[in-house]
Amino acid sequence: MATMKAVRIHTHGGPETLVYEDALQPEPAADEVLIRIHAASVNPVDWKIRGGYGKDSFKHHLPLILGWDVAGTIEAIGSQVEQFQTGDAVYGYTSLYRDGGYAEFIVAKTTEIALKPNSVDFLEAAAIPVAALTAWQALFDTAGLGANQRVLIHAASGGVGSLAVQLAKVKGAYVIGTASARNADFLRELGTDEIIDYQATKFETVVQDLDVVFDTIGGDTQERSFSVLRKDGWLVSIVSPPSQETAAQHGVRSSMVGVQPNGGQLKEIAALVDSGKLKAYVETVLPLKEARQAHELSQSGRTRGKIILQVVN
Repeated sequence: MATMKAVRIHTHGGPETLVYEDALQPEPAADEVLIRIHAASVNPVDWKIRGGYGKDSFKHHLPLILGWDVAGTIEAIGSQVEQFQTGDAVYGYTSLYRDGGYAEFIVAKTTEIALKPNSVDFLEAAAIPVAALTAWQALFDTAGLGANQRVLIHAASGGVGSLAVQLAKVKGAYVIGTASARNADFLRELGTDEIIDYQATKFETVVQDLDVVFDTIGGDTQERSFSVLRKDGWLVSIVSPPSQETAAQHGVRSSMVGVQPNGGQLKEIAALVDSGKLKAYVETVLPLKEARQAHELSQSGRTRGKIILQVVN
């Protein structure tokens, strides 16, 4: 059996549990492809799972390779695969139930990947799938955001928030974003119509009758968000289930969205990237063996764009 370099955890815990080591190279099943990873994105779910989040539902076997947001080239294809071929440059979000992409190779279902946008390199491509799919599935599939609707996006300068702003603008929505003052110029560049400095102003004192609130923070911010929605408006969270009781009191709808792999949506997203309507922002690039530092940075909550682990130079 061939081996590869990978970053794995043998036990749940802090960043020190991440170990750079040799692991067996996976082999694709009939409906899978083997991807040589060029870059993998670091997302909060990575360090949450590292710490033990979801271990009963995911039933991971340790040691586990984290990181499910990847870009690379197809090295081999299964016998039933027809829509991809070896050498294709692809990007994708693979199932959390299997080993991830902090490694030189990963296997993926064909339904989890799409051809990489032509206009960006592998580093930027790896920054797109999870964040863009999360925003897409929350704003469009769940809340049905459309033209001329008003949406409030919390933490609009973050990895998910910044793509949510751009996707909402593509749909023709009026976008209000919360962020710190230092990120105001960045949000204007993205096309944000109205910016609220959350450190200086309580958002609920300046906005009302919104169609959609996109919650990427939870807690008190989520609780205060119910009051700014119109009747039948939507509060969609990606961090914690909103109270159905509170939603009912305000006459609004609410849901938590857990992002799902979707190659078809990634194909549409790639077209938006190539047309210049969507851009991911990479803040930090580290080599694969520096995954611990990447996790510490991500957990600090102070990064603006995405953190990328570079596997192939």
